[in-house]
Amino acid sequence: MSTSTDAPFRFYDNRQKYLQFVTTTNEKWRVAERAARELTSLRPEPPALRLFDAGIGDGTVLAHLMRSMHRRFPTVPFYVVGKEISLEDVRLTLEKLGDRFIEHPASVVVITNLHYAEAPRLLPNTSEKADRMVVEYVELEGDDSHGFGEQLRAMDDFMVENWTVEPSKKTGNPLYKTPAAMVIHRKDQKFALDRVIPRPDEHVADYDLVVASQPWRSRTGADFKVSKILCPLSNSLRPSGVLLGIQSKGDDPGIEIVRNIWPNEEPFPVDRHELLKVLHDELGDNVRNFDLMALPEAESTLTYEMHTLPSEIGNNIGTSTLFAAWNAAIYVAQIEDQRVEEAALDGSYLEATAKVLQDRGGLWFNDETFVVRRT
Repeated sequence: MSTSTDAPFRFYDNRQKYLQFVTTTNEKWRVAERAARELTSLRPEPPALRLFDAGIGDGTVLAHLMRSMHRRFPTVPFYVVGKEISLEDVRLTLEKLGDRFIEHPASVVVITNLHYAEAPRLLPNTSEKADRMVVEYVELEGDDSHGFGEQLRAMDDFMVENWTVEPSKKTGNPLYKTPAAMVIHRKDQKFALDRVIPRPDEHVADYDLVVASQPWRSRTGADFKVSKILCPLSNSLRPSGVLLGIQSKGDDPGIEIVRNIWPNEEPFPVDRHELLKVLHDELGDNVRNFDLMALPEAESTLTYEMHTLPSEIGNNIGTSTLFAAWNAAIYVAQIEDQRVEEAALDGSYLEATAKVLQDRGGLWFNDETFVVRRT
């Protein structure tokens, strides 16, 4: 069986895998709950509590976290920036935002397709791209979530026009064609949010909280992850700001399923300790302004599960459960489509999946978390 990895795994091209994974596991909710724990240490300063979501996905984590933010800071204005290149995910996120502007009217939400190093400041990295950047200010009228939802859905034409992508010549991963952002807020809050709404000539990155959950391909080297993503995001923190990093760890039934088919598979070669070591070096003299916390093993580990009923895991596991478990395992391990198709030819992958589910009594996955705090 071939183990070629010439064609890179790309989340953007795996919509069916992604959506099935999101709906059959509680990963999004567990990440949101973990991120909400960091709110207790935040000390926001006027004019707003500032959150950066480094990859909003379908918006579940963001919506849950904004609810938690409202509970803890009910009277503090919010400035939220989310980076997302997938048009489909932006659509799913907008569907979840209407009621957020009802519960917490003093909110400004920005969604952008810029790169990780550009998005915190809403500023492309070249003057040519900056000149081409399109920013749409969406002022929601009315005071009910149904009306807000209709107005957000009406942004689809703008997104179709400006959220197009093209493949990178180096990696094949999608890159934006047009640098774009949507700035969303309630029209009746415009006066109160004057200092919060970003202006075209201001590019400030001083976030209280940055959530970086699975922002990279797991097999990518530490140098790339740090220089292109982790270091720029760390530098976007304000004093006392916190970055929460989350990535897959393995050592769980999910990786057992994968290794039953590919015994030598090592999908998570860069652990949090190596990431923080490289980040320490990348920050240079500026590292004295940061606390890099790998966290003890028990505190770092975040476990999430596939949704199953107790009766579903027995001698005869339903086909739909097996397919969902297999999909989750190969999605988390980021196995390329070609290899998945080869494994499916003889059907042994379902037997391997069933054996792990029966032996372990279910399916769960382990992530590891780490914290970067600006002092």
